[in-house]
Amino acid sequence: MRLGTQRVNAQGHLEVGGCDTVQLAEQYGTPLYVLDEEAFRARCREYRSAFVGFKPDVEVVYAGKAALNRAICQIVAEEGLGLDVASGGELYTALQAGFPPAKIHLHGVYKTDAELQMALEAGVGAIVIDNFEEIARVRRLAGDMGVGRAVPVWVRVAPEVDAETHPLIRTGQRDSKFGFHLISGDAYRAVEQVLGAPELDLRGFHCHIGSQISDLSAFAAAARAMVAFAAEVRCRYRYTAQLLNIGGGLAVRYLPEDQPPSVSAYAEALVRALRAACAEHNFPEPALVVEPGRSLIAEAGITLYRVGAVKHIPHEHPELPHDYLIVDGGVSDNPRPQMYGARYTAWHAQRADQPHTHPYRIMGKHCETDPIIDRALLPETHAGDLIAILTTGAYAYSMSSNYNRYPRPAMVAVRNGTARLIVARETYADVMRMDR
Repeated sequence: MRLGTQRVNAQGHLEVGGCDTVQLAEQYGTPLYVLDEEAFRARCREYRSAFVGFKPDVEVVYAGKAALNRAICQIVAEEGLGLDVASGGELYTALQAGFPPAKIHLHGVYKTDAELQMALEAGVGAIVIDNFEEIARVRRLAGDMGVGRAVPVWVRVAPEVDAETHPLIRTGQRDSKFGFHLISGDAYRAVEQVLGAPELDLRGFHCHIGSQISDLSAFAAAARAMVAFAAEVRCRYRYTAQLLNIGGGLAVRYLPEDQPPSVSAYAEALVRALRAACAEHNFPEPALVVEPGRSLIAEAGITLYRVGAVKHIPHEHPELPHDYLIVDGGVSDNPRPQMYGARYTAWHAQRADQPHTHPYRIMGKHCETDPIIDRALLPETHAGDLIAILTTGAYAYSMSSNYNRYPRPAMVAVRNGTARLIVARETYADVMRMDR
């Protein structure tokens, strides 16, 4: 499975963005996050062109929680996308990177006063209201700060859509902590409060049903639910939503057998469902916002590890290989396998041209049982070899930690044979910097 600009070069090495991964590891060390910049940019353009073909008034917004730093913000801005941030740290990063505030949307199930104040001072494009307390706090802060204009807001709705994905990454179902629920009537009460607040300017409604979703009917169901809600709001309060944000969540390829829907199929299914629902409810078709994160950047990222030890383990588990590769990273640079049982594909970076037929269990170096891949097929592999884990562009770097006091890895962006360091490797001094 090769993604983006990945290829095998004349030396038999894995190459990304025209850069030899073996040379990248030698220059920048391991573990190393590698961002295929051209693949990332191409995916941004694919999203924009796919939706424009079906519905010109669509805004594609990158969900920054997937991976965010200064360089990524700048790439997203250059490609003409908006930016969804879900914390003060993500918002601060975007502003420091020079991202246009009017194209930033602030999410979060609980935004502190400091986070809301930063958003109000910057003049972000929208604050997504998630609870009743937040309505009161945004009103109070806007008044205390003398904002001088009605604050643009969206109301987040839990659309009662139970998408087929891992339970920890479902966000639109009945027991979700996110948004105002339809079944309780809270969504309507929230709209009533926002419409009655002169400090707030209701621009539209938002929902998100989860992540890594392959079933397009789930997105269609979310669109139908949101149009039905908007139509009922119009009937009750004489307010017509000009915008619906249906979130993101499209699946990506982690394994060779994965066959996620194409972006164009996703766009067509979503727009068709939106239009059909609008016709059914006699509701004027609103503008559409989508928030892809994982499906923009996941396949553009790989992680390079150095094998430190090879062990033959005499276990009796029928599905696990007996040969273990212990690498120089693990749960601190990618917790997803432990959190979700996430599965990945490995590639031997130095012998990429050889048959990948020998089964290995790839394990991290932490004081945990931290498998990265339970069963990976590689050529015969030895200590000192370099392996690449594919599709790590989303939620590896952004969820990394200093567990066991390990410094976080560096990140390089590669394009047209040139590598540029976009995140420096932490040092032990960095890990201790906040200690007192």
